[in-house]
Amino acid sequence: MGELVFVGLGLNEETDISLKGLRKAREANAVFAEFYTSLMPQLDAKKLEGLIGKRINVVSRRDLEEEEGKSILEAAQKSKAVLLTPGDPLIATTHVDLRIRAEKNGIRTSIIHGSSIVSAVVGLSGLQNYKFGRSVTIPFIDEGSVDATPYNVVAENQKAGLHTLCFLDIRAEEKRYMTIKDALDALSSLERRKQQYIVTNNTLAVGVARAGSENPVVKADFVKQLQEYDFGNPPHSLVFPGKLHFMEAEALIALAKAPKKTREMAK
Repeated sequence: MGELVFVGLGLNEETDISLKGLRKAREANAVFAEFYTSLMPQLDAKKLEGLIGKRINVVSRRDLEEEEGKSILEAAQKSKAVLLTPGDPLIATTHVDLRIRAEKNGIRTSIIHGSSIVSAVVGLSGLQNYKFGRSVTIPFIDEGSVDATPYNVVAENQKAGLHTLCFLDIRAEEKRYMTIKDALDALSSLERRKQQYIVTNNTLAVGVARAGSENPVVKADFVKQLQEYDFGNPPHSLVFPGKLHFMEAEALIALAKAPKKTREMAK
């Protein structure tokens, strides 16, 4: 029986890989990597190859989605293959699909987890993990079309008093990475159309940039102010808090420089 191991690379650079993940990659007969589901800003692919001691076959979105990971599955059927992914491997639905295909083809699978933006945002902001609702991706606006799904998800979570983590669109092949300003502009445009008072100038939000690096930026403020804030280079993430516990309010003020009036929003 062949084997396919999904190894998480973490958030920022090649040294974020775990020792166990590194061992699995060194033991593999074939090593693949994808870098399109998330941006690791300080990753050096050549240095990663040096750490592993093997050539890394970089696969594209087309390889994994349109061709259904055929090259990876073929290698895994013959022996042991590793797929390196940014963050934690199975956060991306693309990887879940590949794992299902592998299992259906009689290929044993396993996962070596890596640090994820999901847990990193919780740690950096001080918001409580169990109070997050459904997460959502904010896509780029193409040819004037606006996807209302992110707005609706924030609305649903707010109604339940839950926080919303927004992943911002990435198109690695085009070197396009959505910024917090882009995301807020898109949601503000939807607010003007829907007028449900979900994302207004006075809505509290939290922007996170370059989580996992030595100098991440975490800033909480009202939408109007965040639209003007310089978060620097991507990757960026965005959170809309729901009902705040008083400790969460204090954390946002201390850790994310939130306005003092955030205390008044706590329950």
